[in-house]
Amino acid sequence: MEQKLHFITAATPDLDGARAFYKEGLGWEPLLDVPGEIIFFQVAPGLVLGLFDAAKFNEDLGVPGVAAGVSGVTLSHNVGSAEEVAGTIEKLEAAGATVLKPAQPGAFGGIFHGHVQDPNGIIWEIAHNPGWSIGTDGNVTLG
Repeated sequence: MEQKLHFITAATPDLDGARAFYKEGLGWEPLLDVPGEIIFFQVAPGLVLGLFDAAKFNEDLGVPGVAAGVSGVTLSHNVGSAEEVAGTIEKLEAAGATVLKPAQPGAFGGIFHGHVQDPNGIIWEIAHNPGWSIGTDGNVTLG
């Protein structure tokens, strides 16, 4: 299998809340929005984030009693400065996010960051990481 990922799909107990958070809070436009079922956002070339109604997610799995949820995962968004970290966190809080960690220097890797949790429990890290870059070929450099 090629080292590629095309979809990241998370079950969400509140699809309408997710729609509001991602459209109004992040300012993202859906690639496809099926009310009451799923909403897709293209987040990078060839990569889509899907937010799937939790009941429909479990139905799609076809396994009774599966609890849908996200645990031990963060989605990270890098910005150009520490000020942008704080401003983005404030904007996300106004759109319904819960601030878990206010903007501050990170304990690891020389970054400045903070964490918020969207209305569906997904944790977002907003970070300024001076050692992170994307080359013209699309490859990421860390360090």
